[in-house]
Amino acid sequence: MMNITNKNKIKNLIFYFIAFVLVPTLIAIGLIFMPSKSYAVVSIVIAILINVIFLFDFERKKTATREIVLIAVMVALTVVSRLLFAPIPSFKPVTSIVIIAGIAFGARAGYITGAMAAVVSDIFFGQGPWTPFQMLVWGIIGFFAGVFFYGKTIKLWLVMIYSMISGVVFSVIMDIWTVIAIENTFSLIRYSQVLLASLPFMAIYAVSNLIFTIVLTKPFMKKLTRIKDKFGVFCKS
Repeated sequence: MMNITNKNKIKNLIFYFIAFVLVPTLIAIGLIFMPSKSYAVVSIVIAILINVIFLFDFERKKTATREIVLIAVMVALTVVSRLLFAPIPSFKPVTSIVIIAGIAFGARAGYITGAMAAVVSDIFFGQGPWTPFQMLVWGIIGFFAGVFFYGKTIKLWLVMIYSMISGVVFSVIMDIWTVIAIENTFSLIRYSQVLLASLPFMAIYAVSNLIFTIVLTKPFMKKLTRIKDKFGVFCKS
């Protein structure tokens, strides 16, 4: 009978393969067929894969239902926050909440929160070729928030730095899609031009991440930590 350690290793391998191999591969395939509107299919397939991670990760855990509900709540909060700040370009708490999810619940939960928040919120903002990119980038941001901070003493200044860097990373990766949308292929020269033109928006997004991180991290973590302790969920293994 397979022991717990081996099962966890297999779960980790499946997660990494789906999150960092299959998802980027699907996005690359989608780019090739972008004129045929395949981005919708790509987004749906990625969402299904994320849910595979979701269900596989929580199977047979006594606390599974509670953990799934908590992630669903974080996704909902992320979506609502994006809607509330929709009138203000590049000034949104989405990344900060995704980061908090990773810090509170771990790397995989952070990835799931970021990816699902992107696809759900784009139901309201409009699905497009950018949606799979958003799913990947916000997923990665949530994942590494968990890697760096989950189960550790939270130093707000480090989270602040991470949130600002995440704002830059988000813009840098999303601009790859911008270039492809303009050129119908990737051009390094065009990419450098787009990056230069997007610097003001990148700066605003990085600063907004900083502000929301300062405002939200302490109260969110206080509440989430209390819930985790009370119900015994997302205990670091």
